[in-house]
Amino acid sequence: MKIYTMDDKKTIPQVRQRIDEIDDTVLSLLKERLDCACRIGALKKESSRSTWDPRREREIYQRLLDDNDEKFPEKALKSIFHEIITACRLAQKNVEVAFLGPEATFTHLAGVRFFGQTAEYKALETIDEVFREVEKGRVQYGIVPVENSIEGAVFSTLDSFMKYRVKICGELRLPIRHNLVCQSGDIKDIQTVASHYQPLAQCREWLRKHMANIPTLEVFSTAGAAQMAANNPNIGAIASELSVKTYNVQVAVSGIEDYQGNTTRFLVIGRQSPMPSGSDKTSLLLGMADRPGALNEALTVLSAKGINLAKIESRPIKGKQWKYLFFLDLIGHIEDPAIKEGCSILRQICAYYEWLGSYPKAESSEAVGEHV
Repeated sequence: MKIYTMDDKKTIPQVRQRIDEIDDTVLSLLKERLDCACRIGALKKESSRSTWDPRREREIYQRLLDDNDEKFPEKALKSIFHEIITACRLAQKNVEVAFLGPEATFTHLAGVRFFGQTAEYKALETIDEVFREVEKGRVQYGIVPVENSIEGAVFSTLDSFMKYRVKICGELRLPIRHNLVCQSGDIKDIQTVASHYQPLAQCREWLRKHMANIPTLEVFSTAGAAQMAANNPNIGAIASELSVKTYNVQVAVSGIEDYQGNTTRFLVIGRQSPMPSGSDKTSLLLGMADRPGALNEALTVLSAKGINLAKIESRPIKGKQWKYLFFLDLIGHIEDPAIKEGCSILRQICAYYEWLGSYPKAESSEAVGEHV
């Protein structure tokens, strides 16, 4: 492709004309790319292949970053092509994504970060409902918070994996940035601070130091708190930047979280896990036999196969006192020989075994985000 250079003697109208020509070329190429993606979607449908190929997407990003030579800002480049790639993928098949609502919750923001702006989003009232909609096939995907780096596991998500048959399809990690918002943008007008219990906990020290005499109110979601602040001049909310734009409130104080680097991990759930990307995780749900050393035996299997255990979390089994299931995250894909062999042994020695899915690892924390 020909690379144009600009003459220093060009006038502003001439440079703008060239920009318009470039934009027209970009649009024409985008339409051609969309046509190619639709054709690939049709070919995959004929061969019953999944429309999502995470390995291919990683290769595209890496090639573009290599070709860029750091000239175009890399963060912006990835953001632009994320929207292009997701728009083209979604053109192959309409995708509806369920999330913990209402609109403008942090989970909604996480969904937009993962699927792009062009997916259709369905707000639901509980995490349990998100799982149910996916299991019943009423939506293709759901997005749910699973753990926070400060507050720990989101137990309603873990418990839902014990109730519903879904697969994990992806993950992303978003750093938390909490904003104190209200109608006027003036902290002096706030007589009550409302939010979901997680943000209230994650801003506890800031609130104690700066608003010690102001009561807090726990509500269903950060977006719901933002709605309350929009309707009442004396209510402040701890909410996301997306809530600020959606509910027309003003930021009184930004970044009131107690800890830097506070991050939430989200999982994308669906009916089918994607193919290997080359950098994956595998999640399992295990129940141990009722005998001494059963858990150690399972962990020894993983160690013997050289499998890296990224996480282990226990949850009590409802209705069975002192009985637990264990959630494990392994580094690798179920199709990797070591993972496949290790899981085959676990299936034989564990009282309960379920493969929850294999999916691309989150590369790094994204730009903005939170928990619910």
